[in-house]
Amino acid sequence: MRILLTNDDGIFAEGLCALYDNLSLEHKVFVVAPEAERSAVGHAITISEPLRIKKVKRGRKFFGYAVNGTPADCVKIAIHELIGPHIDLVVSGINRGANVGINVLYSGTVSAATEGVILGFPSIAVSLNAYHDPDYCFASYFVNSLLEKWRAIFNELSFCLNVNVPALPAHKIKGIKWVPQSISPLLERFERRIDPHGHLYYWQCGERFTEENPDTDVKALEQGFITLTPLFFDLTYKEILPALKEKSLFFDL
Repeated sequence: MRILLTNDDGIFAEGLCALYDNLSLEHKVFVVAPEAERSAVGHAITISEPLRIKKVKRGRKFFGYAVNGTPADCVKIAIHELIGPHIDLVVSGINRGANVGINVLYSGTVSAATEGVILGFPSIAVSLNAYHDPDYCFASYFVNSLLEKWRAIFNELSFCLNVNVPALPAHKIKGIKWVPQSISPLLERFERRIDPHGHLYYWQCGERFTEENPDTDVKALEQGFITLTPLFFDLTYKEILPALKEKSLFFDL
């Protein structure tokens, strides 16, 4: 397979390098990723300044292209200018930290994969549920095996598969679950601080999921399962459209 590999943690992030090392054993992998960390930028794109591209070496060999933009920018510029449309799959990750629940909307990792879908390519977003001393070995192995097992699905359908892997030894992972994204709200916390000049500022310093349903990405990941969630970029609330049309709300032109 010809794979476009990107992320939101930057082109030299350990998760991306681990995934490259594993996938490139069996596939042709093209790397186009942000030059620096672009976490939690969502699906932002750059329109008010130019995108600048740098060729990057890893060791003495060409590794990929670093872009001074967002993860979505990287996928766009890769397909339209750097790599071309002749790829089979977009893979984004491996992200440091999980991307489940409402955080999917904020995630640059997921947005890069979603941009792949918008451009017509099946895509995978991969995250490891760890922030401190992450070990990407098993997660990268799992993605490689996933590609072989689900090749037929990716060839037939264009969607974003959101994959989250527990930060556990392989023998302690309970299994794999296909689950929906949790839509329960987050409990967030801000710390109030004063800088050395006496000015007030706030630091977002914690969040907690309120989800209790075990059949969602949040709880299944907490319980030690690898979670697989198919995502699509259509945000229309289709269930309510008939009621709104029937009531002919707001305007009578």
